[in-house]
Amino acid sequence: MNDRRKNPFDLAYSDHTPRGGILTRLRGAPRIVFAVICLLIGLGIAIADELLQDVEREAERARDVAVEDATPLEISRAVIADLEGGIGPAVTMMIEEGLEEARNLGDAMLVIRMNTPGGLDSSTRDIIRLILASDVPVMTYVAPSGARAASAGTYILYASHVAAMAPSTNLGAATPVQMGGGFGGGGDDEGEDPMTRKVVNDSVAFIRGLAELRGRNADWAEEAVREGASITASVAIEQNVADYIADDLRAAIDGADGRVINLPRGAFVLESAGAQVVEFQPSFMTRFLGVITNPNVAYILMLIGIYGLIFEFANPGIVFSGVIGAISLILGLFALNLLPVNYAAFALVGLGVALMIAEVFSPSFGIMGIGGAIAFALGSMMIFDGEVPGFELDTSVVIAATIVTGLIIFIALTTALRSFRARTVSGDQGLQDETGTVLSWSGKSGEIMIHGERWHAVADEALTPGATVRVLAREGLNLRVTAAAQAGPNDDTPEIRTT
Repeated sequence: MNDRRKNPFDLAYSDHTPRGGILTRLRGAPRIVFAVICLLIGLGIAIADELLQDVEREAERARDVAVEDATPLEISRAVIADLEGGIGPAVTMMIEEGLEEARNLGDAMLVIRMNTPGGLDSSTRDIIRLILASDVPVMTYVAPSGARAASAGTYILYASHVAAMAPSTNLGAATPVQMGGGFGGGGDDEGEDPMTRKVVNDSVAFIRGLAELRGRNADWAEEAVREGASITASVAIEQNVADYIADDLRAAIDGADGRVINLPRGAFVLESAGAQVVEFQPSFMTRFLGVITNPNVAYILMLIGIYGLIFEFANPGIVFSGVIGAISLILGLFALNLLPVNYAAFALVGLGVALMIAEVFSPSFGIMGIGGAIAFALGSMMIFDGEVPGFELDTSVVIAATIVTGLIIFIALTTALRSFRARTVSGDQGLQDETGTVLSWSGKSGEIMIHGERWHAVADEALTPGATVRVLAREGLNLRVTAAAQAGPNDDTPEIRTT
């Protein structure tokens, strides 16, 4: 009898469990678990989607409430101020005048059409203070295509109520620099000196405050300061750095229509569609300041001042060169005071001029002259802080100025030395060795005509009227003379006649 002994632990042969029942359940368990996980994931996605929709609906309601609470602000005119080049004191004056004109118009906003590599920190902060305190809407429009709002321009864009950009423009690289190039972004904080960290952290806090005030991307703003990051117009719109892209000025003005802005007097909804374009013209003083604060112009004014004073000292009494030189030097020094000047380099320029002057007075086979020219050129190239965008000195101007300065100083001082060594043509010494004609003579005295004047003269010999005499010296009111034929010991050399 084939009686097989049953093992109570053998599930396959258990009397209480069908053959293969539990194994079948165990083999199907992963499928059940997978199905449950998929169900949970789907449920989570549905819940998340619903939450996201709730957030969007809440944001839309908040925007609707903000628009409903804001007062419509009709903009009939847009005052256009062009910010081109480096940002300095003249740009600050221009923005201030532009805001004043828009305020006087009553229903206008200021549009800053910007293309700048950056500029001075002090001027940038002054402009931002004007914008934040303004009761006139301010739009920054980075244009035309290819323009940039780099460094200081990024801060101004963040401070503006509306920020628009033309296609193919960019902004960023907002890392601060100190005069002399001591600051830089990026890298570990451990490798930075304390002053660098303080300035960078201050700039980060400043731009983050602007971002929070205008509802823009604060994280990217910090990256632009710490890492010198830059982005294009399209990326700026995606990352909530700028508001929109406008192909031209008309599109930029119309694009601000319907946007809610906050002014010191409250929240307003801009109604700018179809606003008239008003081109702003800065005052004469603002334009003049903009010209003389150009580094190349300020440098040339300083040189003209030096040239004029050298000419005046070399030729006293000209007056014209001294007046022009003094005015140019004062204007140049005034402009330099407003610019990021390296005063050690300024001293090097002065040393170069002094050495070139010393070369003329104390010939040293060209050593001091060459050294002076080198010192002048090096000082000129370093006189303006090259790390401040928009305030660089053109190298060709430095080379030309060095050559011209050396030639002018050499020619002027050489002429002065010759005049010092020349025979005196006035006073007693001016009469010595001059020749005149005897008018009348008696014994050893008589009268002569010299320089169109009648003089009483004395001589050691008798002279005849009409004879030519030479002045030996002046004795009181008399001139001591001698016959012109008696010029000196060499005059008795026999005359050689040829036939």
